[in-house]
Amino acid sequence: MRNFDHFLTPEEEETLVAFRHDLHRHPELSGEEEWTARQVADFIGARSPDKVLTGLGGHGVAAIYEGAEPGPTLLVRSELDALPIQELSGLDYSSEIEGKAHLCGHDGHTTTLAALSYGLERERPARGRVVLMFQPAEETGAGSAAVITDPRYDEIRPDMSISLHNMPGIPIGHATLAPGIVTCASRGMEVRLTGKTAHASQPETGTSPMAALSTLMPALSALGGGDIKGAHFSMVTVTHASMGEPAYGVAPGAGRLMATLRTKSDGEMAALVAEAEAMVADAAKAAGLTFTISYDDVFDHTENHPEAVQLLEQALDGRGVTHDPGDLPFRGSEDFGRFGQGSKGAMFFLGAGENRPHVHNPDYVFPDELISIGSGVFMRAIRNYLGSAATGDRV
Repeated sequence: MRNFDHFLTPEEEETLVAFRHDLHRHPELSGEEEWTARQVADFIGARSPDKVLTGLGGHGVAAIYEGAEPGPTLLVRSELDALPIQELSGLDYSSEIEGKAHLCGHDGHTTTLAALSYGLERERPARGRVVLMFQPAEETGAGSAAVITDPRYDEIRPDMSISLHNMPGIPIGHATLAPGIVTCASRGMEVRLTGKTAHASQPETGTSPMAALSTLMPALSALGGGDIKGAHFSMVTVTHASMGEPAYGVAPGAGRLMATLRTKSDGEMAALVAEAEAMVADAAKAAGLTFTISYDDVFDHTENHPEAVQLLEQALDGRGVTHDPGDLPFRGSEDFGRFGQGSKGAMFFLGAGENRPHVHNPDYVFPDELISIGSGVFMRAIRNYLGSAATGDRV
């Protein structure tokens, strides 16, 4: 039996584990989280929130628990979406949907937030309000922007925002937390090159993208530099390249190149984009090609505010969870950053075990015991920030 935090009964523990496993069996991709959102809204709705908003920025769900007195708003955020990867975990509750799986742990994050509804139902904050924000489309970087630009977001606009992400490679139950930038800005760049198709016996009568692709792949990969721990860092990773059709009789007349551009901060991204785009234009011109460039999966950097970090540090200490700055900042990206741009935000990373497959791997498994640790930290942060309706005190 897992040892859940004090505000949960053994029966609630079992309900939460079953809830996560059910979410895990039925993953939905970014922008498609209709069933998942409905399960969340039903689960939270049964635990007496003062208001539930659905359909935020797509399929987002926000549950509001009001305090006894006026005060600030604390938003606690998790994610709803899964990944387009075939699961190979061997779990008895593995994904039942071909080619889709919760291999980033968002089902665990969502359940961690759902656990808070038990404590908040029994004991509202003394002041202000808590918003449990279940965000859609985190994996594409589009979800937080859609939620924040939804007109109903004004109803829940927070003063402080907190979140967590499980992190394999860190001892289980140990946390990584620090002020400042914690995850990078990134965006997916897609280049389409257009020339002229020709018969393979007469390639000189066409215009092939081969030379441009051959130039761009190493040249783009060589862009950037710096140290992630230093003041400046940027990199480009080529993720896909193709040209023409899989046929022997045709010289290609079109090509496609995909790359991820990454910088430590949003401010550095514009310079990297300009450099990459100029490189594409030069290569296309030299080969006699036309081109288009488009972007997807656009993430802002995530930067932890010192006051929000202090709130989480006190909560971690109060729950006896060890923590340190670890290897922050990480090269990866996270869609929590935009919540922190309009409020004092911070995210911590909760260790999922040192010898465990990493997130986005087909055999990754989220540890159920993190639900206890994460919800305990969040509940302590809520009480420290807003007090307890029962006593009016912080804990």
